[in-house]
Amino acid sequence: MKNVGFTQSMNYVPVGWRLLRTPGLKRFVWMPILVNLLVFGLLGWWVNSLALEWIASWSFFNALGDWWIVNALKTLLQWIVTIALLFSTAFLFTLLANLIGAPFNGLLAERVEAHLVGDVSKPAPSMVVLIKSIPRLMMSELAKLIYLALCLLPLLILQFIPIINIVAPALLFLFGAWMFALEYMDYPMGNHGALFRDVRKRMRLNRRAAYGFGCIVSLLSTIPIVNLVIMPIAVAGATALYVDHIRDEHLEELSYSPGESKTV
Repeated sequence: MKNVGFTQSMNYVPVGWRLLRTPGLKRFVWMPILVNLLVFGLLGWWVNSLALEWIASWSFFNALGDWWIVNALKTLLQWIVTIALLFSTAFLFTLLANLIGAPFNGLLAERVEAHLVGDVSKPAPSMVVLIKSIPRLMMSELAKLIYLALCLLPLLILQFIPIINIVAPALLFLFGAWMFALEYMDYPMGNHGALFRDVRKRMRLNRRAAYGFGCIVSLLSTIPIVNLVIMPIAVAGATALYVDHIRDEHLEELSYSPGESKTV
């Protein structure tokens, strides 16, 4: 993988935004956005209900009566708690949205790559091809969830260890950034047959690129409204990063059979 700096990889998020506005690509964006709307709409409804029930259970407010100022304070606290919960759960629900939208994200990555390499004559995959890709994509998403669970548990435990818990939130954020980089880079690489372990191996070669891209995606995923469109933007941005700095070397590796040695 060509050496890519931290800030350079961050720039691929706005690149992804510009790509989505390209004629011919817009029609592949709507389904990932609809998936995000569905997931985060249900999330918002559920979290808001939890916040309302929790605040309603406070005996302090019940003792104050039904004054308008009390109701206004309840409403304000409900919104504060809802936003806080949305921020704290945005990462997990973004992964859920990616799980549901994986086939459409893979299709979007394929079309973005075709556009970037100039292969505009390549026909869009049919619905049959899209359906056939679902098992592979679901296995890849399952591998990500297993990896997430194995790594996330120790990080959560660190939150409760004195002294160490001072830096634990930062470690958790960095892991989230790493996961987002792996998540979105998996789509263009997976279209060429790469497994999730291959994506991890490739991104370890340039962690600065992974963390640069992942950090900005992680931050944007916590912002309401923005998190509804970040998924297709990140897919397009990761695909551009792949085409610019990974694709040639990756395809060169694929051109060799497992038993064939490379020569320089």
